[in-house]
Amino acid sequence: MSTPDAARGVQVLAPCAGRVVPMSDVPDPVFASEMVGPGVAIQPSLPTTGERTTVRSPIAGKVVKVHPHAFVVLGAGGAGVLVHLGIDTNRLEGKGFEVLATQGSTVQAGDAMVTWDPTEIAAGGLSAIVPVVLMDAPKGSVTSPLEGSQASPGDVLFTVG
Repeated sequence: MSTPDAARGVQVLAPCAGRVVPMSDVPDPVFASEMVGPGVAIQPSLPTTGERTTVRSPIAGKVVKVHPHAFVVLGAGGAGVLVHLGIDTNRLEGKGFEVLATQGSTVQAGDAMVTWDPTEIAAGGLSAIVPVVLMDAPKGSVTSPLEGSQASPGDVLFTVG
């Protein structure tokens, strides 16, 4: 599949603060090999234990799926973006996450979606890395000008090409 032409030019924003790393650095073969789609990941800044981090929508659009550990927003022209909070965090069955968004609702880029404590996730032996995936796009089609540097919520991670 390829990204719909109508989606070209959509800016995908950082959903949380942290260091931007290539998808190949994600400690999960499904994400690392871009089987879900291309993108980048954020190694989140770890707050003081007990402090929660708000993860924000990377694009404006419709919330087509929301789980405590992941969500998908379908934006302009059919660009779908998956944000996955940590690796194997689905096994926590929602513990440690608070969903703020409603499936089927419309959100703006930067709207609060989920809160979590990445420090608690890491302390529990799981990776707190946050893959940000452009769904249904060709492998290798996403690069980020921020790769290797710190991102703040709302910084442009990549533009749909």
